[in-house]
Amino acid sequence: MLIHKKDTAVEDLIGLLRGRRTLVLTGAGCSTESGIPDYRGPQTRLKARNPIQYRAFLSDPLARARYWARSMAGWPHIASARPHSGHHALARLEEHGRITGVITQNVDRLHQAGGTREVVELHGALEEVICLECGDVTRRETMQQRLLALNPEWDVTATEIAPDGDAEIDYSRYIHFHVPACTCCGGPLKPNVIFFGENVPGDRVERAWRMYDQSDALLVVGSSLAVYSGYRFVLRASKDTLPIGILNLGDSRGDALAHCLVRESFGASMPRIAEGLLAF
Repeated sequence: MLIHKKDTAVEDLIGLLRGRRTLVLTGAGCSTESGIPDYRGPQTRLKARNPIQYRAFLSDPLARARYWARSMAGWPHIASARPHSGHHALARLEEHGRITGVITQNVDRLHQAGGTREVVELHGALEEVICLECGDVTRRETMQQRLLALNPEWDVTATEIAPDGDAEIDYSRYIHFHVPACTCCGGPLKPNVIFFGENVPGDRVERAWRMYDQSDALLVVGSSLAVYSGYRFVLRASKDTLPIGILNLGDSRGDALAHCLVRESFGASMPRIAEGLLAF
């Protein structure tokens, strides 16, 4: 019978997962070591954030200008981020059949850059831009060049990077910011990510559940599980009595359901976990 343990060691987590095909659920804590801030980490949780709301983006041109101005400043930082040893360790585990894949709440595509092939992006990807009218999808880098061309007077170098891949910019400047429209139909453009107040597409959730059905253990990495889109997998795993491991620096909403809880960083611990699981 599985016993719930708290603040265990990496070796305990290896023992929990050994011999089991594991589904990995990841959050923003996996990306902080690549230089991308998170919302609920030890430092960022101390500062109030005002993320874009889906309804406001749809209805308010100034809200869209606010988003794209901040995004134009923050995108070079996101685009230059690189995967680290933790991402590469997950890819090795997938290559050797130890994990069924990764369900991620991140939008930075660092898992794919690190070599993992089976990735469900619950919240989409900043790499893509979608037209809200015709559905045309283009690359974010193309959008960046259009933004820079329309706003040549904007300095995007001296800004504080924020968790959404954007940056802090004085509110008074948004009214003067020019946002490009879709080149196909002239419609409004949105990053192909899930905003607050927006639902995850059903087909994406179904793919994640299919990955879950192929697994007999769940490992949560770098997530506070504050958002239900990820937390639901922990609830289901607990109901199904699957072994649950959590690797996270801070507290998470799923801690009480975990059989192993390791308070370490993804980059420092995941290579050791991979080494332990691949040794047998």
